[in-house]
Amino acid sequence: MSGHSHFKTVAATKNANDAKRGKIFSKMARVITIAVKEKGPDPSINMQLKSAIEQAKRFNLPKENIERAIKKGTGELAGENLEEVSFEIFGPGGVSVIIDGITDNKNRTISEIKTITGKYGGKMAGEGAVKWMFKRKGCIVVNTDNKNKEEIELIAIEAGIEDILVKEKDVLIYTNPEDLEKVKKTLEENGLKIESVSLDWVAGENISISDGEKESLKKLFEALDENDAVQNIYSNIKI
Repeated sequence: MSGHSHFKTVAATKNANDAKRGKIFSKMARVITIAVKEKGPDPSINMQLKSAIEQAKRFNLPKENIERAIKKGTGELAGENLEEVSFEIFGPGGVSVIIDGITDNKNRTISEIKTITGKYGGKMAGEGAVKWMFKRKGCIVVNTDNKNKEEIELIAIEAGIEDILVKEKDVLIYTNPEDLEKVKKTLEENGLKIESVSLDWVAGENISISDGEKESLKKLFEALDENDAVQNIYSNIKI
């Protein structure tokens, strides 16, 4: 694995302005609601919900917002008719991109994504045109503040991971999706500080593009992230 390109703006927005923070909180609440709808409101048996709540707490989503999102998922409170969506696009430089989102109006969101993609030099792809290049993997991001990278790598390997990628202050640990919770628990028991846990799309091979194309791709990703429905953006750009 030469690199994993998962566009995560949330990680850089802990000190965002009120408007940006409100958008992030809304997106996190939607993830919680969807998780409850799919597998119930008990985080002890709903790993998707547990992970969503943990992530929301890391970014200070108020407790009442979390509770309200759970109640919308159970139907105790009225809420939007949400559904998960996924789009495949080709970006500048021929980069393959997967966009995962949650929306209350799929047709509107398709139109918005198409408009944004075209504006920044990309185009929509047919179903399956991109996803065949990716695999679903568990991804655990570990912070290196309290342990050195070599020690983290040793602990991770002993936990039974698939792959590992060291990036500046973070170590990205990859697992089979079904092993995600087990590996996370092992890492925590060994004193590692976990920044995030997710199921990601990871490209089998990554490509290099020019600096100009990278700048265009960055603008595309930033514009997509501003869309209320967009949750995660994955690509096969080499990092």
